Amino acid sequence: MNEKIMIVDDDTNICELLRLYLTKEGYNTVIFNDGVSAVEHFPGENPNLILLDIMLPGLDGWQVCRKIRAGSSVPIIMLTAKGETFDKVLGLELGADDYIVKPFDTKEVLARIKAVLRRSVSHTSDQIKEVRYDKLVINLTNYELKVDGVIVDTPPKELELIYHLASNPNRVYTRDQLLDEVWGFDYYGDSRTVDVHVKRLREKLEGVSPKWDLKTVWSVGYKFETKD
Repeated sequence: MNEKIMIVDDDTNICELLRLYLTKEGYNTVIFNDGVSAVEHFPGENPNLILLDIMLPGLDGWQVCRKIRAGSSVPIIMLTAKGETFDKVLGLELGADDYIVKPFDTKEVLARIKAVLRRSVSHTSDQIKEVRYDKLVINLTNYELKVDGVIVDTPPKELELIYHLASNPNRVYTRDQLLDEVWGFDYYGDSRTVDVHVKRLREKLEGVSPKWDLKTVWSVGYKFETKD
C-alpha cells in the first residue's frame, strides 16, 4: 500500500493521532496546518486522498476544497464540528466525497478512508464498466465522465451515482435505496447527501441533450429518464 493521505488540520494533536494510525495501516502521510500551505503544496504532493478540516487559518476548508476541486477530482473527506449540518452540506456541495464528525473514532476514520479509496481506484478488470447516451459517456472503469466529447472533472461519488442511475434507465430510486446501493453499508450520512450530489450533477449535465434527463420523482426520489 503506497497511498498518500494529506492531513489538513490546525490541531497538531489531531494531526499526530491521525498520522500514527494511518502510518500503522501502511499509508504515507503529509501534514499541513493551514489552508494556504495545503493549496500551495497540493500539486507537488499529489495525494490519493485529503482529510480536510473546515476551521483553518488562512483559507478555511471550504475555500481549500473549492480551489482543489477546480482542477482535481482527488477524494476529499471533510472534518466537521459535531452537529453542524450546514457545514456538512456545504462541504458536499463543494465537492467533498464524505465527511467525518468531530470528535471521531479512529476506526471509523480508517473505514471511511478505505471505502472512499476503494471507490476512487480505477478498476482493471477486463469488463469495461461504461454506459453511453447522446453526448454522454460514463466510464466507471476509468472514473471518467464525458459530456459532448469533453472530459468533465467529477468527484468519484458523483460519478458512481450517475453511473448507477444511467445503468438502470427510467427506474425510480428512493434516496434510501441510493444511499444503500451507491454509498454502501459503511456510509453514515442521511438522504440530504443524495440531494446535494444530484444538484451538482445537474450543474454538469443540464441541457446537454433532449434525449435524457436526471429527473426528480416528487415524494419518491430520482431516475435517469430516457426519451427515445
